[in-house]
Amino acid sequence: MALLSYRSKPHGGGQGVYIRHLSRELSNLGHDVEVLSGPPYPELDPGPRLTTLQSLDLYREPDPFRVPHLREFRSSVDVLEFALTGIGNFPEPMTFSLRAWRLLKSRPAAQQPDIIHDNQTLGYGMLLMQRDGVPVVATVHHPITVDRRLDVAAAPNPWRKFRVRQWYSFLRMQGRVVRRMPRIMTVSQSSHDDVVRDFDVDPSRITVVPLGVQHDVFLPPTKPRVKGRIVAAASADVALKGIIHLLEAAAKLRTERDVELVIVGSAKPGGATAKAITRLGISDIVRFVTNIDEAELVELLGSAQVAVVPSLYEGFSLPSVEMMSCATPLVATTAGALPEVVGPDGEAALLVPPADVGALVVAINRILDDDELAAQLGAAGRARVLERYTWRVVAQRTADWYRAALADPTDSTESKRSASRETGHLHADS
Repeated sequence: MALLSYRSKPHGGGQGVYIRHLSRELSNLGHDVEVLSGPPYPELDPGPRLTTLQSLDLYREPDPFRVPHLREFRSSVDVLEFALTGIGNFPEPMTFSLRAWRLLKSRPAAQQPDIIHDNQTLGYGMLLMQRDGVPVVATVHHPITVDRRLDVAAAPNPWRKFRVRQWYSFLRMQGRVVRRMPRIMTVSQSSHDDVVRDFDVDPSRITVVPLGVQHDVFLPPTKPRVKGRIVAAASADVALKGIIHLLEAAAKLRTERDVELVIVGSAKPGGATAKAITRLGISDIVRFVTNIDEAELVELLGSAQVAVVPSLYEGFSLPSVEMMSCATPLVATTAGALPEVVGPDGEAALLVPPADVGALVVAINRILDDDELAAQLGAAGRARVLERYTWRVVAQRTADWYRAALADPTDSTESKRSASRETGHLHADS
């Protein structure tokens, strides 16, 4: 099988984590797995092989929105990527899917995959692959329409709201593509319901398979936890992650006690998070860590007295599962799939309403003040992970999903017809 991921940031990005662990476990089950990815590229374990699809990489650090040199343009897809970026669109899902389609189409029939598994690209290239007769299925972690709603609501003025909507214009394409996927996988019942609602997808075509964690790597700590240390993770500096509310909670907590907030992620210079830290006067107690390896992440999560997931929405939340696997006492919001993932309030985590700073302060204080409660939550979180969230189970269920797709000829026939109708206006050689 071919696993497609338009960007696969290895640390702090859910798509890169998903691709790495799913590809390894599928390979361990005896399958021949090829990962096709655009930059940033994933770090794969032994077993699967990586094929990189070079792009202009116009959002790379430390020079996002750079102007590429003429020699970097190698095809019409590069021109399309640059042009769409120039008018404020996010082109990577479309352009990656076209590059992947071109690459696969160039190979002889004997080298074609039995099935293509798209990891939330949902670009027009997927329909071209279907039209060519290759079975294509897709994982939708959650519909990005949710991100758009939250980002538009957080935009400070009409011009910024317009720019945000322009950025998310790729969602029209994703909606058209996902409605033509014969089989869709998502990671929670919450995401299932959101995909049905926002993309108007037949629920009978959606299978729910939760994500996993390396429970033998994300282990409880052997060293004492750091008193007053709070840890959170944010794969992107966006409103959806709720970091602003956690910063406000940290500002209130520091008036009562010594605390340190460590955030796995980064803050955009001059962005809302950076401005909030300055406004609240808490730069001395807030620290961001980026590009840390897995061992460093495990050590950090295990060093915390309390972990917090303050998100306004989550389709699943890998960080919450990693935190529970380390037996770190957890505070999470009731947004999206979080109650489904971490369980009822008081069992393996304390739950609070999203964007409720006061409730965050109360819940964090409860854990910091009660060692018995902290130990109880940590042990229950670890037990929940061992019972429900392992990558081997995810891979087994995913392989069964592939078999069902390959065994049903109606999937292939109908999706090919649908793709042909949808791509009739596209020029195959464009």
